[in-house]
Amino acid sequence: MRNSLPVCRRKPRLVALLLLTVSVAVWAQDSGAAAPASSSDAMKDTVQELQRQIGELREAVAEVRSEAAQYRAETAELRRELETIRAQSAPAPANASNPPQPVVAQAGEQAPATRSLEQRVTSLEETSELLDSKLNDQYQTKVESASKYRVRLSGIVLMNLFSNRGQTDSQDFPSYVTGPNVNGNFGATLRQSEIGLEAFGPTLAGAKTSANLQADFSGGFPNTWNGVNSGIFRLRIASARLDWDHTSIVAGQDDLFISPLSPTSFASLAVPAFDYAGNLWAWTPQVRVEHRFDIADGQTITIQGGILDNLTGSFPADSYFRLPDAGEQSSQPAYGFRTAWTSDFLGRPLTLGAAGYYSRQVWGTAHTDGWAGLADWNVPLTRWLGLSGEFYRGRAIGGIGGGISRSVVYDGNPSDPYTDVRGLDSIGGWSQLKFKVNSKLEFNGAFGLDNPTASELRAAATSQPYVGTLLTQNRSAFVNFIYRPRSNLLFSTEYRFLQSFPLNQTAENAEQVNVMMGVLF
Repeated sequence: MRNSLPVCRRKPRLVALLLLTVSVAVWAQDSGAAAPASSSDAMKDTVQELQRQIGELREAVAEVRSEAAQYRAETAELRRELETIRAQSAPAPANASNPPQPVVAQAGEQAPATRSLEQRVTSLEETSELLDSKLNDQYQTKVESASKYRVRLSGIVLMNLFSNRGQTDSQDFPSYVTGPNVNGNFGATLRQSEIGLEAFGPTLAGAKTSANLQADFSGGFPNTWNGVNSGIFRLRIASARLDWDHTSIVAGQDDLFISPLSPTSFASLAVPAFDYAGNLWAWTPQVRVEHRFDIADGQTITIQGGILDNLTGSFPADSYFRLPDAGEQSSQPAYGFRTAWTSDFLGRPLTLGAAGYYSRQVWGTAHTDGWAGLADWNVPLTRWLGLSGEFYRGRAIGGIGGGISRSVVYDGNPSDPYTDVRGLDSIGGWSQLKFKVNSKLEFNGAFGLDNPTASELRAAATSQPYVGTLLTQNRSAFVNFIYRPRSNLLFSTEYRFLQSFPLNQTAENAEQVNVMMGVLF
């Protein structure tokens, strides 16, 4: 029988292989950086040397594979020997000519030869599994970057099948009701699928650098045949980070940090669930600073502050050229601040937060101050139950989804630059109860509402007819379950109820049943 080499004598081969791989990559970079662009002979020599070393690397990989096969064969041979020894050491049937022998070993104790063989078999199996995992890593497809730094691809392919009762602003992910419940409809979409890239850069002044890019296909529809199935590619997030141990700097288009939570729903990914129903949100260009204080065991206080692009929720004035809206015409950004306390509770984080927001806006010749005060909570009730939500009170905050996306009301014709403009007061929020059965199955129930001040809307509608449809309140509620049989596969079903209150009219209702399947990557 062949005696296998001990594991400690095989490790130098693996180390040498890894050092060879690193040396090839480093040598190639150094050579590429040092060689002049005009020296074709040097470039040819470099390519030939790289080809030679790549051939050696391939031979080393082939040797590792050969050793893995050898280890498997030795493992099988040792198993056969072990079974033979066990069979020989089994006691023979007792009879007159072959009396039973006295037992020498204690109960549960193995013979030295058997124990030694089992140890060798276990060692060989561990070595074989390690080599197999290393070889499988080589077969995995990696995302290649133009730089030497790591890039990670992620996203979700999501299909939604939905059936609606009632007229809504959007068939596939409705936010509010636009008409009576006359006819229903059925449809399917994949435009809520998402794709993302994460880049991990060098360390700068002690900070880890990274970048995040996320996009989906919910940017509208092309004017083409069956265009509803050809969603336009849309930017969601594009941000860069500097992360120290307790401080971070974020610059780019990112989530609204003063309103960090959203209800859990895969029926509404193109916009967060309960938009226009108490959930303030925006993917907004911003620069912010975060600092975290460890005040006790398991307790942290986080402080965030920054500036944001001062938007008001208006549609673009031009489809190609960018023109400033009322917030940007103030010549100053919007400002945000948030502080939060986090503590470990029942093995999960308990978080309570408070935030503030301010923006200066110019509407014609009038100046309006937009502001909001916010509170958010994420509280574990038991090991399976959790309560989360947000509440806000503000004025002229249509740019972050408040007031059912309306910032101001007019006391006259809005096209007249001398018309008086007043910021619209509003109040709203949402809350969600989550029941997590296990790591694969969870149930969620949530309710939200947005309530602009009806008296202000009524005064504006009385003074002039140019304000369009006015909603004095918008409500939304859902129940869903999310099942993940695998970490990259999910199934979900959701029932959603919407109720909107037009000014001086009765409430209009709508319903949606949404069935989803998603594959994450």
